[in-house]
Amino acid sequence: MSAPDLDVAPWTVREPRVDPDTFGAAEAIFSVSNGYVGIRGTLDEVDPRVERGTFLSGVFETHPLVYPEGGYGHPRDGQSIVAVPDGTPVQLVVDGAPLDVRQVRAELHERVLDLRTGTLDRLMRWRAPSGTMLELRSRRLVSLTERSVCAISYEVRALDGPAHVVVRSELALGVRPPEVESDDPRVAEALDRPFAVLACHAGPTGGTLAVRTRRSGITVGASVEHDVDGATAVETESEEDRVVTTAVASLDAGGSLTLTKTLGYTWSLDATADTMVERAVAVVRSGRDGGWERLLGDQRRVLEEFWSRADVEVDGDDELQQALRYNLFQLFCASAQISGAPTGAKGLTGAGYNGHTFWDIEGFVLPLLTLLAPESAARMLRWRASTLDAARARADVLGWLGATFAWRTIDGQETSAYWPASTAAVHVNADVSRAFWLWSNVTGQSLDTLGGREVLVETARLWMSIGHEDADGGWHLFGVTGPDEYTGVVDDNVFTNLMARRNLIRAADACDSAPEAARAMGVTDDELAAWRAAADAVHVPWDAHRGVHPANENFTAYREWRFADKTDSYPVEEHQHYAKFYRRQVVKQADLVLALWWCREDFTDEEVAADLEYYEARTVRDSSLSAAAQAVVCAQAQHPDLALRYLREAALVDLRDVQDDTAEGLHLASIAGSWLGLVAGLGGLREDGDLLELAPLLPTGITRTSYHVTWRGALLRVETTRAGTVLTLLDGTGPVAVVVDGARVDVGTEAVRVPLRDPAPLRAEPTQPEGCEPRT
Repeated sequence: MSAPDLDVAPWTVREPRVDPDTFGAAEAIFSVSNGYVGIRGTLDEVDPRVERGTFLSGVFETHPLVYPEGGYGHPRDGQSIVAVPDGTPVQLVVDGAPLDVRQVRAELHERVLDLRTGTLDRLMRWRAPSGTMLELRSRRLVSLTERSVCAISYEVRALDGPAHVVVRSELALGVRPPEVESDDPRVAEALDRPFAVLACHAGPTGGTLAVRTRRSGITVGASVEHDVDGATAVETESEEDRVVTTAVASLDAGGSLTLTKTLGYTWSLDATADTMVERAVAVVRSGRDGGWERLLGDQRRVLEEFWSRADVEVDGDDELQQALRYNLFQLFCASAQISGAPTGAKGLTGAGYNGHTFWDIEGFVLPLLTLLAPESAARMLRWRASTLDAARARADVLGWLGATFAWRTIDGQETSAYWPASTAAVHVNADVSRAFWLWSNVTGQSLDTLGGREVLVETARLWMSIGHEDADGGWHLFGVTGPDEYTGVVDDNVFTNLMARRNLIRAADACDSAPEAARAMGVTDDELAAWRAAADAVHVPWDAHRGVHPANENFTAYREWRFADKTDSYPVEEHQHYAKFYRRQVVKQADLVLALWWCREDFTDEEVAADLEYYEARTVRDSSLSAAAQAVVCAQAQHPDLALRYLREAALVDLRDVQDDTAEGLHLASIAGSWLGLVAGLGGLREDGDLLELAPLLPTGITRTSYHVTWRGALLRVETTRAGTVLTLLDGTGPVAVVVDGARVDVGTEAVRVPLRDPAPLRAEPTQPEGCEPRT
């Protein structure tokens, strides 16, 4: 693993010794974002770095998808997030020597991400060639209140002697991130230089840059201005694709040079370059109004409000405490100002997965935001609803009815070139519809608020067009791929079948509750009856001999995987061909186990225990999505200590670089899953009923947990100790009915205490394949 060495603290993530050998992961970990614009956590100097990048949500370039053998319905174009003009570079020269951390011996060099101020701070001290001790302090933020504004404070101070200082601050066109590199010349041609420069202008203390993607036609405007204190000279010049402001100072002992750099970003598909530039200039003026201190104050205020409604506490595990808060911080920032664009699997923290969004955003991130920041969740769902026409068009290409949402995309168009793991993974449609339904259920607002009713109807029509009723009346889905990408194109994947059942039932209920809206969508009584009949007839495979559910038809008859012989062969897909493991009992990530959580009503307690035991022994977790789901179901099966170990793996996936790929960007679904692992796992929270449900557990070593949820507009705090669980209504109208361990309590002006029950597992704690135990 290549994670930086980080101090453990409750409200900060501090790297006490900046280490170039861990820059890749550190750049993702120290990213700052607001969902509209995101900046990688690189140093102020251009080098050293692994991947510099300033990204805007929704800004991408297309490239040809190349198939050795063509086929009907294959997507023709791929999409890749591209770095926009970067305003973070600040080059420093002291007494004629450029600052390069690889060449100076720093007495102190640390970085701190503060989860309450929303700033990334850097402090460095070193001696210049003249012998003078220099101190560099920089602070970086992406505004959580003004979506297009970023700002940097940069101060150089001579501590004990004179120094001649030159600071060169840039706004420069970004380079192509390494994630989207390709050996194909057609792809390289599209992505090596994705932008054409339309305009580049310099003013006295800043300038502007306008660029347009060559294929997708997205115009980006960027502007920068500097407020400089302590300089003897300041000048700005423009080059072909950059604006450079240079400040010069001759410092005496104790003297300093300070730059406050304000940046503004805008983008559009149809506006002119001049319009984009003017908008970016206006954004910078807004950001400078009130100065740096106003931006800092606004940042603190927004985060104070967030933490008052979302904070989580875990007593007994300081590292987990830090990780959970860090994860919530990054998830909130990834969605705070997003609008009209998707949240990618990596957010705006890197170019991993080419910036695409996947079903795991709806599956893991949106349920968290729905319970903590429902307005952020609403903005993300509005974007998904805006892609419904693209989903209808994709279904039409495939000869299906209704709508089928893209497996991976930036603008709603399917961009996956590997159909067995994308087009065949039709469960994405049930995952999307579930997210809309959960938002409505948790908030108490109408499905129509975000277009959810139409999504439910169109996905129900999809299921009816691809499902098959056999001669005995059973309803099947053939040739599909479930969440487990190591078992592709199968019949009757249990997760997919059960999720389709819920989709059909919820669509029918949505139409029954709003008959006029249903008629406007052309839904007939016969159609509703057919949806309910199909849901009742869904086939669920069962292996009576083993007493478990096969993940799909005949899964338990597949040849067993020889785990003991392959302990050094992970990830499996990098060591074995799909033709081999597609029909083996080796599971990449929770699939049937995820169904035990999301489709809980379809399983008895004994079935949960048996199924969990069976699949724990066959799951290798080559996907970061898996640990969180396993944490929840281990708690569901009354194994809180094992649940905690999985929860830690999910929570620390990036701070410890568990998957050894954090350099490509944070794992948003996994870090969201860590909160779900605590709340839905150890807390037993279920939000899919008429009442909020809880079933708290405390694992060994944890003495107290506390978290917040917003349910039907009411803010609740749930605190669990060995003495019991206390529910407190902090905001909203009470009483709020909550089911705890199967019994209803009403939470009003007085807090309610419920005794903590002891775990009662039906089976011994399950074991994992050799080498696949929880990784923390």
